Amino acid sequence: MKQGQENFEALWKKLQEERAGMKDYVANTKKLKFETAEGKSTLLMEEQPDTFTRFGVSELAHRQMADRLHIPYKYYDLMRTSQPELLDTNVNTWLYNKPENRMIRTLFGNVRAFLSDRYQRIDNLELAFRIVKVMGENQSWAVGSCEVTDTRLYVKVVSDKLKTEVVPGDVVQAGFVVSNSEVGLGSVKIEPLVYRLVCKNGLIVQDRVHQRYHVGQRCVETDFGTELFREETIKTDQKAYFMKIEDILRGALNKELFESAVDRMRQAKMRRIDADPVETVKLLADSYKFTEAEQMQVGAHYIAGHDFTHYGLVNAVTRTSQDIDDYNRATEFEKYGGQLLDGGIDFIVRSISSRAL
Repeated sequence: MKQGQENFEALWKKLQEERAGMKDYVANTKKLKFETAEGKSTLLMEEQPDTFTRFGVSELAHRQMADRLHIPYKYYDLMRTSQPELLDTNVNTWLYNKPENRMIRTLFGNVRAFLSDRYQRIDNLELAFRIVKVMGENQSWAVGSCEVTDTRLYVKVVSDKLKTEVVPGDVVQAGFVVSNSEVGLGSVKIEPLVYRLVCKNGLIVQDRVHQRYHVGQRCVETDFGTELFREETIKTDQKAYFMKIEDILRGALNKELFESAVDRMRQAKMRRIDADPVETVKLLADSYKFTEAEQMQVGAHYIAGHDFTHYGLVNAVTRTSQDIDDYNRATEFEKYGGQLLDGGIDFIVRSISSRAL
């Protein structure tokens, strides 16, 4: 399992620092102005007549603005690097000519997300608090890994109370992953996790426990940019939602889901792959769009493991997550492991068989 923050206390401190640096606004796009100079873009928001607040713009916010204004991102990025004045003209023209209210989420003075005014803010710090609260009721639970990136929060919890062996000596524990995006890149999710002790691999199972999208009522109408204060975030309906989250967390370690996943692992262990390991990994990489470096890492773990079965290939994928610097991408590999476990290896067998004909 990819390690992020040193421990949950370090994550909590980072979330508190981010909370202090957050400001959210709702603004009509007619009151926004976009400027690019020396390769850096800024977004100016008119909060009062002729009074502007200036923000930097994150890479994600650039992509979200391009998407909302229907400017192809490759063209957007080309203008940004080669013709910044043309980019400013394009962006400002569409901001003004197609006015709408947008939620603008900022962090430490930079726009981190450009979202719908119906976006419901489910804060990472509040979600982390609920996790801590429920964990306090379960002494066998421990945080196996946690991190907050520019785009997502992850808390991966494991338990030494619910565990078994795939084969003798190969012990796995049940767990779950809680994730959230404050910038519009995903819903709140609580997903089953299987943690393999022998190599500290984490596999995110496809059987989803819970998912909720960030959609709520529209924010207040405004003529100028208006700050949305944090006290408004947890309204009555969200308090009810977080109570529901606590209940879901209490039941997140589902014995039936865990046993079902382990059974699929045992079946995968008996399914041998009679093909060249290098060719097998190449077919897998083509299917999952791995980079060349990722393909090499998966191949190295597959060969070093000397387990040329469906299960061995799954473990090679999940083990690679520990080698990837980016925590988001590492977590994707833990999900790829779950997808490969459920999806099977028929596509590899078929591809190799067709080449042999």
